[in-house]
Amino acid sequence: MTYDDATHPTVPVRVGDRRARIDELLAPAIEAIWTCGFETFTCCQDLGESNAGWVEKLPHMAAYVESRRGWMLIDFPVDSGLAFLTAVANAGPREAFYVRMTHWAAPDAWDVRIKPMDAAMFDEESPSRFGLRLLQVSFPGYDLPELVRRLREHAAGRSVPPAPTDWSTVGR
Repeated sequence: MTYDDATHPTVPVRVGDRRARIDELLAPAIEAIWTCGFETFTCCQDLGESNAGWVEKLPHMAAYVESRRGWMLIDFPVDSGLAFLTAVANAGPREAFYVRMTHWAAPDAWDVRIKPMDAAMFDEESPSRFGLRLLQVSFPGYDLPELVRRLREHAAGRSVPPAPTDWSTVGR
């Protein structure tokens, strides 16, 4: 475990040719994601902690930073992110965890966004050219154990048959 330049302590994670230092709480999830063959860009084990320094420079970010304490984030290429969500949904029952990950109005609903990015952000001499490159998944930290369990089930080739879902928390 080291702190390097990161906000959170990191540990080495290696799956095949992929290797990186990952925030220690997310290391089991990233290892399972890579084992399933999904690609990732970045991750963070506590968005509120990581972005707390923003508030001094960018006061308008205070509400965002506070709302993200205890929330984790994993960034994916769009296709890998969609495959990840499908695998996680199919590897467990359709209960409260599933409702949080699939419905925006659920209590502690996951925040899943596809972010258009302009190539000119990285080369300011280029004309703007937007593309869909990033799928960002944020979820409450307490969902991490179930997320890892489901990824391991998917990696083992196990899924749960579709079944009725209790949508009462979202008014359905």
